[in-house]
Amino acid sequence: MRLNHPTTCLNFIIYSFATVLWASLAVNPLHAADIEPFVGSYVGSANVVDANGTETPRDMSVSIQELKNGFNVSWKTTTYKLNGRVKEQAFSIDFQTSDRSDIFSAAMKRNVFGHEVPLDPMQGEPFVWGRIEGQTLTVFSLFIAENGGYELQQYDRTLAEGGLNLSFSRFRNGTKSRSVETFLTKE
Repeated sequence: MRLNHPTTCLNFIIYSFATVLWASLAVNPLHAADIEPFVGSYVGSANVVDANGTETPRDMSVSIQELKNGFNVSWKTTTYKLNGRVKEQAFSIDFQTSDRSDIFSAAMKRNVFGHEVPLDPMQGEPFVWGRIEGQTLTVFSLFIAENGGYELQQYDRTLAEGGLNLSFSRFRNGTKSRSVETFLTKE
């Protein structure tokens, strides 16, 4: 191949660059985060602390499963109220890889084309996303209130020997209103 012609040189450079880029993506995918260390079922309990200092006992469980193009996080909480009432809540969210390394978009409903997409926070639905940063899997939920205010929930699940360290915080308009920290044992 003669490389003395400008067009031939440019084509050769583009071809070489494309070959190197393709090879690097095949070895190092854009989404380097690995959910595998987090996969499993975990249980624990803690006292949830409200902004006014009151504590409420709560049992918690979480299951993290790998999916074809991402992962699923399902969690359940059982709250024991002072009046003897027991409140259970369960959530399950699929996360898909995004165009940004180690950041995952929530796939919570299907659009008119059948593609899984996040919910719409302008309709009062939570906007949810996740990320893996080192040994921590974080799930964020953003809610926009009727008056334009917001609530942000953050669940940090950090790998630890025998399970996960869970740190949960809820912020309303920038002020922390609830938090909990506990250890969840891997089953």
